[in-house]
Amino acid sequence: MKIIIISGPSGSGKTTLSKEILKEVKNGFIINTDNYYKTGLISKILSKFVKSYFDKILSFNINLFKKDLEFIYKNGFANYEYIYDFKDKFVRKKNISVKNINFLIIEGIFVNELLNYFSQYKCLLIILKIKKYSCFKRAIKRDMLERGKNKNIAINDFLNSWDLYKQKQNLYNYNLFNEYLIFKERPNLDLIIKKLTN
Repeated sequence: MKIIIISGPSGSGKTTLSKEILKEVKNGFIINTDNYYKTGLISKILSKFVKSYFDKILSFNINLFKKDLEFIYKNGFANYEYIYDFKDKFVRKKNISVKNINFLIIEGIFVNELLNYFSQYKCLLIILKIKKYSCFKRAIKRDMLERGKNKNIAINDFLNSWDLYKQKQNLYNYNLFNEYLIFKERPNLDLIIKKLTN
């Protein structure tokens, strides 16, 4: 099984690229780290007092994520997935049946925090270094339409998320991976598929 990791700031197009790759490869499956937010009373309290809580690893259920990834990698199938509801802040477990998984696509804002963990697998790392304004436009539109935020909150959340991502960028060790691609504009899908199928 080949793992494709898609890294980038909020609004850089990680989810869109994941779906585009899935259309081109046979037997692919996407794990979005956004679906592994912690829920419950403690999470609700922390989100009120910790600035940019939902952009920090503190809000991420890392043990559940690793358990699911390792199960799929070992067995080659998935019989459920988690879906996080951004409006009501809860996680729903959905029963599915996806067999013969050859390509596992992992994307979301927590990918960079897990690079050391991912380095044990055979991976293609895709890094989206998209300009701030392009990310800004996409993130604001998404947050207002899909996540129920008003414009001011969406703008404030994006700016905080961008600053946090940039502060940590130099800490991310992309050299852990033999195969990686960096895109500063729209990703080249043909190049990605060529890398995956060679």
